[in-house]
Amino acid sequence: MDGMLSQEEINALLNGLGAGADDHEKNETETLTDAEKDAIGEISNISMGTAATTLFALVNQKVTITTPVVEYATWKDVANSYDRPCVFIQIYYEDGLDGNNILILKEKDVKIITDLMMGGNGTNIDGELSEMHLSAICEAMNQMMGSAATSISSMLEKRVSITPPSATVVDMGDTVSGENIADFLKGSFVKVSFHMVIGDLVDSILMQLYPFDFARNLYREFINAHSAQPEEPVGTRENKPETTPKDDERGLKMSQQASMPSGYMSNQTPYIPNQSPYMQQPVRDVNVQPAQFAPFTPTGPQTVPPENIDLLMDVPLEVTVELGRTSKSIKEILDFAPGTIIELNRLAGEPIDVLVNGKFVAKGEVVVMEEAFGIRVTEIVKQGQKILH
Repeated sequence: MDGMLSQEEINALLNGLGAGADDHEKNETETLTDAEKDAIGEISNISMGTAATTLFALVNQKVTITTPVVEYATWKDVANSYDRPCVFIQIYYEDGLDGNNILILKEKDVKIITDLMMGGNGTNIDGELSEMHLSAICEAMNQMMGSAATSISSMLEKRVSITPPSATVVDMGDTVSGENIADFLKGSFVKVSFHMVIGDLVDSILMQLYPFDFARNLYREFINAHSAQPEEPVGTRENKPETTPKDDERGLKMSQQASMPSGYMSNQTPYIPNQSPYMQQPVRDVNVQPAQFAPFTPTGPQTVPPENIDLLMDVPLEVTVELGRTSKSIKEILDFAPGTIIELNRLAGEPIDVLVNGKFVAKGEVVVMEEAFGIRVTEIVKQGQKILH
């Protein structure tokens, strides 16, 4: 029996061959088709457009996120092309989609966004990243990616939601390390890059990393949501011309374009694949007219009846005539005696003041009526003079 293999050795060899074949097949399938890349780019384009609008509301600065670039990458590629350290924000989906993705922001960008969120002008970026920075950027990403998930929900025609994101400061070394870093970063993955501009403070690159499985699942969900076709009448299927793979791909592109929300607006340009561009929708002529508003001032006759002032005619008011004023010290007042003459602040013959309930309303001159003094009104003061008196 020398030279013969035992059953255990044969099983071990077979298992080894099977594992090698699986690994080889896995390496060969770590790519996306052109249709999958185009769909991922368009979905990212629309969802990030919505996220940019949310970020604008948080930082009160104009936010522009341009057309994404979809490509494959490894950890070494990302480490060599990005600043160190940076912030990883992990996004986990709890409804609608199964998987996660990672957003990468530069350390300086996180500090600027955090300062703007706290009411600053975006220049207070000294010092190291603190827990306050990470907490603030998590809240910003939670709202941004929450609105992006809402956009994805409308495209997939199903509810999509995320869990609160978590932020981690990563030194971007040559190898993947740390408990909070996703396992898919140890191999190749899908990298979607965006050019992000915030006012005149940030001009940077925002990266979103997808596992291949998540990207393919997102593509399948998108296709399933828009693949329902109306049932063909009986007898027409035989006359239907055969389609080629290129025709199927063209139909997929048109389906993707038609599925975008009709009310979508952003600062982005449409995502255009390199090889097979989307068909452009014809621009419709829209009849635009200026809005008509009601005038603020009434133009018609007044319908409100005049006020009945007769109701106030019998209200008594106190009328006071002031010959003049002066000020004295307490000592001078204590020295008052019968016959003391007090000099006022008015000259002889100068008009005197008439007050109604303490309000200055007119000027006049003193007259004698039989055995009593009187006042002849010579001037009614204006409203401005009443206030300045």
